[in-house]
Amino acid sequence: MINAASIQEVMSRADIVDVLGQFIRLKKRGVNYIANCPFHNEKTPSFNVSPVKGIYKCFGCGKAGNVVTFIQEHEKLSYPEAIHWLADYYKITLVETERTPEQQQQQLASESLRILNEFAANYFLDVLLNTEEGQLVGLSYFKQRGFRKETIEKFRLGFNSEQQDAFYKAALKKGYKTELLEQSGLVKNRNGIVHDVYRGRVIFPIQGMTGRILGFGARLIKNNDKAPKYINSPENELYNKSKVLYGMYQSRQAIGKQDECFLVEGYTDVISLHQGGIENVVSSSGTSLTEDQLRLIGQLTKNLTILYDGDAAGIKAALRGLDMALSQSFNVKLVLLPTGEDPDSYIQKNGATVFHEYVKEHKQDVISFRLQIGLSDAGTDPVKRSKLVNEIAESISRINKAEDFSLQAHYIKEAAQKLNVDETGLVNLTNKFIRERVETENRHNRTQPDVVIPHEEILPINNEPIIETANKEEEQEWQLLRILIEYGHLEYEGAQKVAQLIEERVDPSLIEQPLINKLYTEYYQHFQHFGATPELHYFINYPDSVIRNRLASLLLPEKEISPKWKDRYGIETLSEQMNYINDVNSSLDYFELKKILSMHDKLTQKIKEESDPAKLDLLLREHIKYKQLEREITQRHKPVVYKSNKINR
Repeated sequence: MINAASIQEVMSRADIVDVLGQFIRLKKRGVNYIANCPFHNEKTPSFNVSPVKGIYKCFGCGKAGNVVTFIQEHEKLSYPEAIHWLADYYKITLVETERTPEQQQQQLASESLRILNEFAANYFLDVLLNTEEGQLVGLSYFKQRGFRKETIEKFRLGFNSEQQDAFYKAALKKGYKTELLEQSGLVKNRNGIVHDVYRGRVIFPIQGMTGRILGFGARLIKNNDKAPKYINSPENELYNKSKVLYGMYQSRQAIGKQDECFLVEGYTDVISLHQGGIENVVSSSGTSLTEDQLRLIGQLTKNLTILYDGDAAGIKAALRGLDMALSQSFNVKLVLLPTGEDPDSYIQKNGATVFHEYVKEHKQDVISFRLQIGLSDAGTDPVKRSKLVNEIAESISRINKAEDFSLQAHYIKEAAQKLNVDETGLVNLTNKFIRERVETENRHNRTQPDVVIPHEEILPINNEPIIETANKEEEQEWQLLRILIEYGHLEYEGAQKVAQLIEERVDPSLIEQPLINKLYTEYYQHFQHFGATPELHYFINYPDSVIRNRLASLLLPEKEISPKWKDRYGIETLSEQMNYINDVNSSLDYFELKKILSMHDKLTQKIKEESDPAKLDLLLREHIKYKQLEREITQRHKPVVYKSNKINR
């Protein structure tokens, strides 16, 4: 168990902009930052980060939280693992209390694969650098590829002995169970004999964006017609090849800084480019580009340049996934290297300067590239040219017309000229593909079974803000809590604190939502015990994750007034002080009105039941007094902030 003081130190040191900037490309907007949300696919940024409050909120999918929540969600870590990650990042030494055997067993079960992968990576690196076989075979191979020692250590490359079960024995000695080792794909049981899967191979650990070892790629060194040259870890709780890009951990900062990502095919391409000074590069590891992989890149940049061999296989590979990238609003460029070259060999022969010059001169956009390759292949064959027209129209249809209308129009004009077809006809064909795709998506949505979705997970249509299902009364109660958390410590008109004013004028029994009432009570218990209002981090770092996320959502408003509002429209915006005073007054008026209407209900019932004329007169006078108070409050707030369904007026 991590000591509470250690957790507090991590939370106080962790800068949310600094940490989230390791995973997504943040752009400053006013006092906050925005980005494309990493938790759902979107083209317009709706992910907001507040450095002052230390929270984030996506107004598209509803995800919200603090820096620990983000690490948990993004990297699929437990709370302790996220704290450990942040502690490592900020070089903080955690103090941990002794755990019971049960707690140790529980932790081992939840982190077993991650711990095993880390052990395996260290083992393979040690075998590579510190054993005779590793140096003679594995290290010699890497040196022949031109990899320096610092590069080997940067990517944690390794080697596994040709012995049948050297790794298996070492893992057993460390206490790892055979079942877990089989699950990880590191060993295999064949006819009762357990052997290492990666024996006689150099090892490429595959890391997630936080550096965790998710799995391994392994290359056979000696020729063996019966064994595949490359093998990867099987998919499991940690490793899903369609959601991973090799080199992303080492490259993420360079990608964000340079606002461009190079995509290559193999592990060695990534490693050689890094060693040559080109660090904004990742690999799809020979698989077709997927939406999840594009989403990873899109968190850092929308400029994607694909580098492939100049042979037929490279050209075919380069065409995979391009339509998908276009539909996600990527600015996609392609570079085919000279025949016989791959990124690994080209950078090693020519260096970074020549590489950049070649890329600059040979970059092509997707449509131009398809036209060049397609026309070369089709020649004068009418059938092939007709097929090419359809392929080009389908690619153009992937471009978001609302966002990139001029780009789509440009490609249609260019394609019509080069294909020698009528431009209007190409427009109609492009629109046909758009309609078919929309109809297919609509059909798919209609056939999906009805699912009850939790309120916090409801997704908007067309990136519109989430429509809250909470009623107006509940919204007002949440707003009262927000005002307490944000403004409770401030003075109200130079006198008492806002928290004291609310305590005096708001009847807690009027707060109907149990959760809000609980937090309201907790707020004032803290106030009374410590003589000071709880600080913002008390709620942002609330132990209960559901409450913590709800509060993060509450404390980050969707709309931020532009600092240029006055310049553009000549309209003055309220100062922060006036804003909070107006918020306080509005909330107090709501609860006073709610109390008045409650009294109305009671008086109305008494009036109906009272038969004594004198008492009835007093009740009617009191009713008129409350009626007047109601008018005064509602006149200050139009439309009316509260309407009772119990009294017909």
